[in-house]
Amino acid sequence: MIYSEKVMDHFQNPRNVGVIPDADGVGQVGNPVCGDMMTFYIKVKDDRLTDIKFQTFGCGAAIAVSSIVSEMAMGKTLEEAMKITNEAVAKELGGLPKNKLHCSNLGADALHAAIEDYRKKRAASGETAESSSLHSDKCYCPYCEGPIDGLEEYCQRCQIELEECPHCGSLMKKGKEKCPSCGAERDES
Repeated sequence: MIYSEKVMDHFQNPRNVGVIPDADGVGQVGNPVCGDMMTFYIKVKDDRLTDIKFQTFGCGAAIAVSSIVSEMAMGKTLEEAMKITNEAVAKELGGLPKNKLHCSNLGADALHAAIEDYRKKRAASGETAESSSLHSDKCYCPYCEGPIDGLEEYCQRCQIELEECPHCGSLMKKGKEKCPSCGAERDES
């Protein structure tokens, strides 16, 4: 069985291995025939994947697939990450032997399952992507990404006054015409 250099590199030096204890979404998939199991953990901010970790029990190809999927998805929007296919994974790795192609399915499926888990949790809590940052202990300034404890009305890092957007509840510059989070125009009524 011949693996590409990239498969061997990701097998021997896997990226993003581990667990995110407070993950926003968790996806686990397995193949009972070969015994491979993959679990992906994701963190999401502003509809974008900000952190990805995985745990994989399986062959070298399964580990390499998990590693490359985590790299391919990091920083992407949820929609972009949902478009990662098993074909794209295998191609990114420089190909996989025929009897190992199912591993590329598992990697994409585990990532997609984690995103679906995140979306289900958000829907169950009635939370929208725009309002999710307000429900954390720390908010972030939408202009400089500086931390804002509680619901202060002033960002100390970039020195601007903030207020909640009347449409989505995210923080925006006081008096600004357009919300940076949801894009809604301010009502002048």
